[in-house]
Amino acid sequence: MIERGGRFLLVEEVDEGRIVFNQPAGHLEARESLAQGCAREVLEETAWHFRPSAIVGIYRWSRLPAGSGPSYLRFAFCGELGAHEPERKLDAGIVRAVWLDLDEIRALRARHRSPLVLRCIEDYLAGRRYALELLTDYA
Repeated sequence: MIERGGRFLLVEEVDEGRIVFNQPAGHLEARESLAQGCAREVLEETAWHFRPSAIVGIYRWSRLPAGSGPSYLRFAFCGELGAHEPERKLDAGIVRAVWLDLDEIRALRARHRSPLVLRCIEDYLAGRRYALELLTDYA
């Protein structure tokens, strides 16, 4: 969850032919910690540097009815926003990075990639924070 002045950094991205809104997200690379992967994905998808400082929550979600398709595991972080690289090319599939306030995000609910987009922001606004020491990486 990346907040600046009451606005949250989201990406507009292509998902199964639709343009949807999501938090920056992705997969881990070899020997990469969750926090390192988070920082890298934020940079690749938004051109903003980011340093995770806490975990907001850990979430499991299935797009299809339970047991009939893949489940997604989301580790939501919050932290410190760094420098912006406006000339940086964004990852394939990312249309743009955008700053939206809570009302705008709620109004776009039908275009969220998953219900986790709003849930993670609500948990962040509720003050949920867990220490990064909760995570252990054996690379």
